[in-house]
Order: sequence, then structure tokens, then C-alpha cells
Amino acid sequence: MAPRTQTGSGRLSQGLLLLWALLGTGLCHAGAEAEGFGQDTRTSPPVAVFNWTTQLLEETYTNITQKCWEVFVDLMRNVTASELCEWKVISRPYSLLQACLEGWADHLRYGYPNALAEQYIFQSHHRYFHNCTLEHQVYFDPPEDVLLAMIIAPICLIPFLVTLVIWRSKDGKAQP
Repeated sequence: MAPRTQTGSGRLSQGLLLLWALLGTGLCHAGAEAEGFGQDTRTSPPVAVFNWTTQLLEETYTNITQKCWEVFVDLMRNVTASELCEWKVISRPYSLLQACLEGWADHLRYGYPNALAEQYIFQSHHRYFHNCTLEHQVYFDPPEDVLLAMIIAPICLIPFLVTLVIWRSKDGKAQP
């Protein structure tokens, strides 16, 4: 992918920087020597603690999901109108969108499914797949009265056949 220029405010950059700082603290200090911190070597080095507020978490997830959507739209540009309803063609972009939304929700412990992810999934269906119809006939269950008759008829027929077999066998004559 070609690098994109930054548009809009720096809110996305700030959110990603905070995410990087949060994830980076554990990675940077994992193998660090405690001597440089003026502590005993048996204790762990100080680790920055960051308290995620609900608002910051929602803002971060909103920014990330917007990027997931942009990647999906970019991938869908390569799909022609005649291919929009072919699962073999759209499964990769669609699955990547879902994986991105779900993966980041899990990573941020935001919960999935959520209203924002659902909104992007519905938006994808409305924008790209609203004209897709099923090519094969859809089979439905028969009406209840027909279904009931189909179930009860064999059940009632079994005792009749058993009675018929017993009655015919009571004759005592060997059958040829």
C-alpha cells in the first residue's frame, strides 16, 4: 500500500501514540537492567501505568475501526459490480473487515460484537451487497398442519401393520 498523507486533526495520531506508549512500556523494559534506575537488581524496573478511561477507549476504538473501514473500501475498489455477490471474490475483504473489527475490540478489551462494529458491518451490506439475491431456491418448513400429518401418519400406521401381522400369523397354517 502506498503511504497516505495525514488528514484531519491529530486525534488519530495521539490515540495511536498513546496505544504505542501503553504497549511499548512492557516491551521496552522487559529485558532492561534495573541498575540504571538506581534500584536493587532483584526488583523489577518501574513500569508506566496508564489508566484507560471509557472515553479514551471508545475514541481509540472509533479511530481504529475507521481505519479498518478504509482498508475494506480500498479492497472493494478492486471488485467489479458483477462480482459483488460472488462469495469467492468478496470473502477476503469481508473477512478482513470482520477480523480487524473483532481483533482490535479483543485487543482493547472493548467487547465484541459492539454497536460500532455492527454499524460498519451493516454499512458494508447496505453499500455493497444490497442487490445480492439468493440464486438457489430457499426451502421453508411446511405449514404446521401438513407437518403434523406427516409425523402422525406413520406413527398411526405402525400399530395397524403390527395388528395385521399378528392376525395373519394366528391362522396356524404354514405359509408357502
